[in-house]
Formats: sequence, structure tokens, C-alpha cells
Amino acid sequence: MQQHFSLADCDVMGFDLDHTLCRYHLPQSARLIYDSFAQYLVTEKGYDKDLLTLAPDSLDFCCKGLVLDIEEGDFLKLAEDGTVLRATHGTKSMTSEEILETYGRREWKHFNTVSGMVSRSAKYYLYDNYFDLPGALLCARVVDSLDQHDGQKKYDFWKDMVAAIQHNYKISAFKEDCGTYFPEVKNHPDKYLQTCPESVKKWLKQLKSAGKILLLITSSHSDYCRLLCEHILGNDFEEYFDIVITNALKPGFFSHTPNQRPFRTLENDEEQEALLSLDKPGWYSQGNAIQLYELLKKMTGKLDPKVVYFGDSMHSDIFPARHYSNWETVFILEELLGDKVTLPAETESEPLEKKGKYEGDQLKAPYFVSKQWGSFFVDRLPGLENAEETLVRTWSCKCISTYSTIAIPSLEAIADLPLDYRFTRFSSNSSATAGYYPSPPRALLPNEESVTMK
Repeated sequence: MQQHFSLADCDVMGFDLDHTLCRYHLPQSARLIYDSFAQYLVTEKGYDKDLLTLAPDSLDFCCKGLVLDIEEGDFLKLAEDGTVLRATHGTKSMTSEEILETYGRREWKHFNTVSGMVSRSAKYYLYDNYFDLPGALLCARVVDSLDQHDGQKKYDFWKDMVAAIQHNYKISAFKEDCGTYFPEVKNHPDKYLQTCPESVKKWLKQLKSAGKILLLITSSHSDYCRLLCEHILGNDFEEYFDIVITNALKPGFFSHTPNQRPFRTLENDEEQEALLSLDKPGWYSQGNAIQLYELLKKMTGKLDPKVVYFGDSMHSDIFPARHYSNWETVFILEELLGDKVTLPAETESEPLEKKGKYEGDQLKAPYFVSKQWGSFFVDRLPGLENAEETLVRTWSCKCISTYSTIAIPSLEAIADLPLDYRFTRFSSNSSATAGYYPSPPRALLPNEESVTMK
């Protein structure tokens, strides 16, 4: 495979919506998502009311790439070979000794299934995007609460958590003003949504005038998609895209066959009958990548049109688009921004009068490096007191270089580049940091430098 990647070589540009084209104000949206699940657990399922209060720094627990071992009530950060690097029971960090005692120096028992990325299971849950993450904190606090009251050894709260997610995000929730999440975003979009930068809007138009086909593929339902797009792009948002696919139910969109997941038309946001094939551009619901690709062949007049897909979820966007459809993939990774803002301690505490009115007590944004979990990209193997520590890549970091073509912090980071800009892609023959643009995370650099300096 060639070492460089250029958007100019692609015929089709596909975009995920949430946290890709549409960026959220993370501290506010994290709090809202947490509240929407917690409200349900407390009012509908009788969980402890204390879950409804949140200490300002408690969102520090949220770190992408965590795996919840559901039956044990443990959260794990895994190395690329499946070794447990850090763990908590509920919200409480386990010591190196406790980790070694519980998990040993061997791969976590479910690693071979989770590393295939294909399954969600009743035994574990992978937290890999900002819609899920606040649920990790809630589950951890549920474990704390159950331990305190019942001293449980195996946990069965997960079914209630799934019910809370379904109650808040089900397809009819937006229309019915059901749950906490949608009514709040509808009433205060500015509080949660960042408008799309002018540079990105201009770039989308440039892509179109360069003859590229633009797709929007989102698992959000059409009514929520419309609210987001009107707010971030404007009322003419449909003009940016040739094809809009909502309720795409990713990753199934990429892995399912046409008869398992046909496309449907929409009328007033209600799904209509299944289509036997996809014949023309437009707005559709559900569907599958196979029939979409057939339409793209027709639209481009090419037997093998080249598609690139931009997304923020390894599980729903990047892995399946690469694995099932063999598309190029651009991973949107806000953690690359977290790298820029690790301020030295002395400059961190600005005098209060210099801060904005609410800055002092804001909940911390989840993509600033979590103190409890450390770097998203690397960590030390838990060693005993006097053993030498080894720095290893996390499993999340390994997935990035395995399944993405390049990784960027936001669309804005590349919007001003010429269309034929040549990115160095992640590939087996180059370094582990090659595909990060504009620069690799600092956490990955010291090793690289020490290797090349020898």
C-alpha cells in the first residue's frame, strides 16, 4: 500500500455526524448525558438518589477506551496485547498489587473477542465515544453504591443501564419529548452544540465543487439529525450532501446484507416501506453499505470508486468501514487536543479575577487527560515496587494505527489544506506515529526519539 493518502484521490467523502461534523460542548453534554441516565435509574429503577449529585471533578473518571467487566464491576485500561494496565473497582483505583492478584500479567479473559471489535456482549462493554462515556462514571458509581449497601460480588445492574440508554435515545424519544436528553438539547441547542467553523463549511463546498460526492451517515434519527444540522450548518444544510442516511444503526450498516437491513424512505420523519435497491441520491433511513456502494458506482461512473469515511467511534465508524467495506478511514480524535493543554502546574491556577464568570467551577472537559486513567495512548505496565517499569501502547492506540488511514483532532485541522495535500498514512512499514496529523500525541514521542537517537 502506498505510503501517502490524499483526499484528491477519493471520489466519495462520507461523514459521521455526532462528534465529527457536529462538535459538542463536552463538559455540558457529558453532564446532560450522565443526568439523563441517572434520572432514569433513580426514578424508574429505584437506585440510590445520591447518584443524581455529581462532584465537579468527577467526570475525570471518563476516559475513552475503558472496558467495563460487567459481572465484576471493574473498569479496565488494556495494553495492546490485552494486559490490564490500570483498573478500578467501581470508581476506586486498584493498586498494582491488586491488579496483578486479580488479572495477573496475562491478557484479560475476554480480550480475544473484544479485540475483534465485532461483538458487544453481556459480559463487557467498551466505552469508545462521548455519547457513552458519562455512562461509565454512572456505572462505576452504581457499583460503589451496591457494594456499600449489599456487598455484592457479581453485578446485575447492566440491564437497567441498557433500559436507561434506550429510554433516552430510542427513535421516538425526540418526537415524544421523552427522557431528559432530547428535550434539553431542543430547548438549549447553543448550550450543547458548537456551530460548524466557517472554514469547514467552505471546505465542504470546495469538496463538492471539486466533483466529490458527499455523504452524511449517522445513527441519529432524522429529526435529531435535522436539529443538529440546521443549528451547526444552517437551514440549507441539505445542499452540502448528495446523500443523507439517518438511523444507520452502525456498525450494522457496514456488516449487514441488503435483506437484513434494507434502506427505507422517510415521510415526516416516519420510516416507510423497505426499498429493494437504492437508485438515486436523497435522504434515507437505515440501509447497508453494499447497496450504497452500488449507487456510488452509478453516480461516479467508476467500477471501484474510492470512499473515505470520517468518524469518531472506533467501534461504529472506523473499524467497520475499514473491515467490511475497505474504505479509507479518518479518525476524529479530540484526545489529540488534550495533548496541547497539559499546562505546567504553576500556570494552571490563574488568579480567579482573570477567569470568566463560571470558569472556576466548570466541570472539566472529558478530553483533558484523565488524572485517574492517564494517557489514552500509552501507560506503564503495573510492576511491583522495585521492578523496572515498561512503557507500552494501549489497546485503543493500537486500534488507531491498525484501522485508520490517518487520525486528526477535528475537521477544522485539515479544512484549510489544499485538496491534494499528501498525508503520511498509518501503515505497517512506517512508525506508529506516522498517521497523526498535525502532530503525533506527545505521549508517543519520547520512545520514538530515544530509538532514533541511538
